[in-house]
Parts: sequence; C-alpha cells; structure tokens
Amino acid sequence: MDAQTLQSHASGLPTEPGVYQFLEGDTVLYVGKAVDLRSRVRSYADPRSGRIAGMVERADDLDVAVTDTETQALLLEANLIKRHQPRYNVRLKDDKSYPLVQLTDHEFPRIEVTRDPNEGATVFGPYTSMGTVETVVKALRETFGVRGCSDHKFAGRERPCLDYEMELCTAPCTGEIGPEEYVADVESVEQFFAGETGVLADPLRREMEQAAESQSFERAANLRDRLEVVESFHGSGGEAVSGRDEYERSVDVLGVALRGDDATVARLHADGGQLVERDRHSMAAPEGANHEPGDAVPAVLAAFLVQYYAERALPDAILLPEHHDDAEVAAWLDAADVAIRVPGAGREAKLVELALKNARRNVGRRDESAALADELGLGRISRIEGFDVSHAQGRAVVGSNVCFVDGSAENSDYRRKKLDETNDDYANMHALVRWRAERALAGRDDRPDPDLLLVDGGEGQLSAAMDALEAADWDVPAIALAKAEELVVTPDRTHDWDGDAPQLHLLQRVRDEAHRFAVQYHQSVRDDVSTVLDDVPGVGPETRRRLLGRFGSVENVREASVDELLAVEGVGEKTAAQLRRRL
Repeated sequence: MDAQTLQSHASGLPTEPGVYQFLEGDTVLYVGKAVDLRSRVRSYADPRSGRIAGMVERADDLDVAVTDTETQALLLEANLIKRHQPRYNVRLKDDKSYPLVQLTDHEFPRIEVTRDPNEGATVFGPYTSMGTVETVVKALRETFGVRGCSDHKFAGRERPCLDYEMELCTAPCTGEIGPEEYVADVESVEQFFAGETGVLADPLRREMEQAAESQSFERAANLRDRLEVVESFHGSGGEAVSGRDEYERSVDVLGVALRGDDATVARLHADGGQLVERDRHSMAAPEGANHEPGDAVPAVLAAFLVQYYAERALPDAILLPEHHDDAEVAAWLDAADVAIRVPGAGREAKLVELALKNARRNVGRRDESAALADELGLGRISRIEGFDVSHAQGRAVVGSNVCFVDGSAENSDYRRKKLDETNDDYANMHALVRWRAERALAGRDDRPDPDLLLVDGGEGQLSAAMDALEAADWDVPAIALAKAEELVVTPDRTHDWDGDAPQLHLLQRVRDEAHRFAVQYHQSVRDDVSTVLDDVPGVGPETRRRLLGRFGSVENVREASVDELLAVEGVGEKTAAQLRRRL
C-alpha cells in the first residue's frame, strides 16, 4: 500500500475512537488503537520506522471498527491481538482475551458471553470483568427470557427445558412465545447494551421493592446487589475496577527481561504489604522489530498492561522498572485510579529488582519449547497440558490437568476431576482426556487450546488419549512420557533422548507436576478408602499413605522395584518383600 492509497483510505475515516487493522489478504499484519481514527491512520503515510514502513508496504487493505469510548478501543485492540497474533504487534502469548456478549444471527437469537463471536452476530463489548458480564446477562435473561441454549438443544424440542421452568427463557423452541414478541425482547436487550440502563434497571428495582414489601429480604438483597452491578455497567466502558484505598492494599510489581525477539515479564503481587503471588509470562516481539535499546522495554510493558489484565481486577498500584510511554494506556489506568510508579530507591525499588531477577531467570525457557517443537516436527509449542490419573485400586479415582506456558507452570489454568471408579488406567485416561476435549469444543472451558497434550504413561495411555481425542473430534497433538526409561512415545515412533536434552527436561517437569497434582487430589478424597495394601503385614495407615503418595496407585506400587519401595520412608527389606509377594 503506497502513501497516496493510504491517504485516500484515511480521508474517509471518522474522527472518533476505534481500532484499525492493516491486512495482507486475509492475514492481519498489525492492530492499533486510536483516539482519532482519521488522524492516526493518516500518520502511517509517513512511517516512523523501517519496520512500520515494511508493514505498510506489505498491506493491501485496511479495516476499522469505531468504538463508543477510548477505553473500549484499548480493550478491543487487545482482543484482536490475542485472536490474530499479528506479526507486527508485541504479543502476550499465554493469556486470555476480554469477554464479549453476542446475540446470534438466528430467527430466535441466543445471548452468549464469548471470546470468539459467531459470524453475523451482533456483538457488544469488550469488557474486563467476566463476573460482571455474567451477572448482567443472567439478569437480562430473567427479565426478557432470551434463550442461552445451543442450537443442538434448541432444535427438535417437544416440551420446554428447565430454563423455562426457572424463568430464564420464554421457550420459543416450543412456541410458548411468538417470533414478534421474542424479537421485541431481543431489541430490549440490544437497547440495554447500547447504553439504555433503565431498560433493565427499572424492572429490577420494581422487583426489589416488591420483595422488600413482602418481607422477602434475602431476595431483595440479592436484587439490590444485581441492580448495583447493572447501574454501574455503562459507567466506564463496562469495567468493574475498584479504586484504590488509602493504603494501596493491592500492588503489582513488574520486571522485564529481553533475549532476541523474546521477552519475559515477571509479576509479583502484594496484598496488604505481603508478597502472595509470583508468575511469569512470555511476550513475542513484532516481526522485523528494530527497537532502539531504550524503546524495547516500554513497548513490552505497554502491550503487557492491556493484554494481561483481561478478566482481572486492576490492582491499586503498579510498580514498573521504567515508564511504558503509551498515552492511551496511561489514560486508561488513570481513569481506573491505578497508581503507576517507577521507584528509584527504597523498598519499592527492591521489589522491582526482585521482579527483574525473576524475569531474567525465565527468559531462556522458550529454547526448550523450540527444541521440543523441532524434535516432534510441530510448528510451535508454547502451551503444554499434562494429564495423569491417580486412584487406590479403582477407588477415589481422580484426574489432573496441569498447564505449562513456555516452560513455566500456569497454576491458574490447572484443573482436576473426579472420575468414575474403575480399576482401569487406560479407561480412566480416556475419560479424563475426553472430558477436557468435550469442554473445549462446547465452549465450556475458558482456556486456550493447547499446542500439545502430554499424558503420564506409555503406549497404552497414549492410545487411550488418542481414542478420546478422535471420539470428540478435537484436533490437538498428543504424546506420552513413560516413567521407567523416560521414553517419549508419539503416535508414529518412540524417542530415546539424552538425559540432558532440554526438550526432555521440559516434558519431565510437566509430567511430574501432573503426577503431583493428581496424587495430591487423590489423597484429599481417599481418606476412607481401604486397599489391598491394608492386608500386607508391616503396612499401616501411615506407610500406606506414603506408598500411595509416592506411586499414586496400587497398580504403580505393584510395578515398583524393590529399590523404589525401599526409598519410601517406613519400608524396610522385610516389608518390601511382603509387598512384592502379596501384590
């Protein structure tokens, strides 16, 4: 796209806030936000750097979206970057996008909270608080009866479902309401999201007053809380962000480390003056980035601040190693009453240095992911999910699902599940993986799809996992890591990598964490479970606990060698011999 063509595009754009996308065919090259779309896009006719000039030259089209507020432009930009991963943007690789609300393009539209709206849907948002959005959507359904069910459940019904009985839906599926009346209710929902708060607030207030008059005080209190959420929904673009209190109780501290085109942002979280949480997140620099040394860290910080705080309440204050230099991000944080400081000395400066140390320690981890992708012949492996099953001879059967992003555990994305009681490790693994797959495909799991699944076990466990993926029609690659010889089993071959191979170390961390998480959950639900171990002389409750804690199941105890049994505290040679003989 040459300068004249770009100027022509810009001249027809509005002077309102919004988001613009440079396109090459169907590929999004770059996403940007603007307070004034016309002015911002026009500035690209005289690019500020060689990288931007190259991007404009590659682009053959431009797409824009107007937003009501500058804040919504900021959030929509973050959503689009997460969805399209444009090569010329700084991108957070391991986080969620902001929630949207859609009304689908059906004869009887469905209302839904989503991050990936359907083609043709009427979409509202984005919003930063999933909890706030869900409260509002539920209130809208209770007031106007708009359906929330899937097309599969809607089609072919002979009688209304439970949502109708709970007064969440007017049941257009069985003709309990006609098309014209239903469309009128949908239009009322659209009016609310367009800014007419009274459409929902007024009936809620009447219902609250009626509940109070009839002395249903608990119901009245619930309606009062819901009304407060509804009335504040349009206050600042839909964000539910609490202002800081006098003592800045909640504080985040950020540190950035760079290596080539990769960056790591470490976050420390302090609550009431005490450090209570630490995590690390990987960022990818834009293609062809040629930042000056002083520009790279501010660019990473600006991108991280917006993309990370999806679905999270902003802290009272954020401490940075240097200024992020983005005016729109600064205005957004200022409107949310978040204090931004770059401390030069004292305790806060020491916290920033600690965050920097955490970031530097992680910045090389992606080398393991790259090595793993190369060995397995996959394009890119950033997000790995590990699976393991733990039980006591078919009782208290549980499964774990852990997540690692660019080599680091993503604890907030851990999940666990109780499974049907069966003493069949393959069937249990099949059930666990299918549970994950079906939730993902149904949109009931808010985590991104993984780049790779890792199951704890060998060919049998991998075969069970592959069968589950095929049955659910979820297209995600899967491998297994067997404990005994540390062999990596894929659907095509078995790898025997060197013990110091970086890609093996990564898989071992994921496998071991899945095992630990499964055993921990199993121990919490099996207090009253007795096993064949109780019949082994020399094995009391404490020794049984240690054996199951170490090996995860009676089956694994049975397969353990004498040396492995002797490594468990409380197991001597005589007890080890009894275990081998009895099991």
